[in-house]
Amino acid sequence: MKQNMGTIDKIVRVLVAIVIAVLYFTDQITGTAAIILGIFAVIFLLTSAIGFCPLYLPLKLSTIKKKDA
Repeated sequence: MKQNMGTIDKIVRVLVAIVIAVLYFTDQITGTAAIILGIFAVIFLLTSAIGFCPLYLPLKLSTIKKKDA
């Protein structure tokens, strides 16, 4: 797997996961919403850790800055 996520993309995903966790643990979200958002939070953390987002492949996206030659 070739990495396709830049640093800012990774940071934003981790921050979103943290916000979801805080909302869950402060009982701001419950039930089905908590489950769905929890799944997204885990996915965000995993994709940030490996630097690869499978949804970017079919769209041919990459948030990695290209170095000048």
